Amino acid sequence: MSKEIAKTHAHLANIRQDFLQKTTTDISRNYYRIRIEDLNISQMMANHKLSNAIANLGLYEFRRMLTYKQPFFGTRVELVDRWFPSSKTCCECGHIQSMPLSERVFVCEAGCGNIRDRDENASINLRDAPFDKIRLA
Repeated sequence: MSKEIAKTHAHLANIRQDFLQKTTTDISRNYYRIRIEDLNISQMMANHKLSNAIANLGLYEFRRMLTYKQPFFGTRVELVDRWFPSSKTCCECGHIQSMPLSERVFVCEAGCGNIRDRDENASINLRDAPFDKIRLA
């Protein structure tokens, strides 16, 4: 039974690795400038409630693959400061508000009318992040 479990785990790891390789290659081929958050993965892994989910996502591996593919595809991977409030800032008016992780829709409390998916709002903020919050990977 344990050999079957080990085989299944290895199979899942291979699927994850294949997905990450194909996704990072596709992104590197199609985009010159790639901007991602400079997340502290080891600190996130210390949170026992998040550690399995973080490990299964392969966030560190995703960043590593994007970075090593830079010279092959002529891309530029930029890291946005981990303290930049990308998901708490309204991408329309710049208002910063607190938001629990469980809240998936961003509704601007300043009254500008911006209502977006939290991740879409954050991605716009990452794209438009000020240069003093960005460094090359």
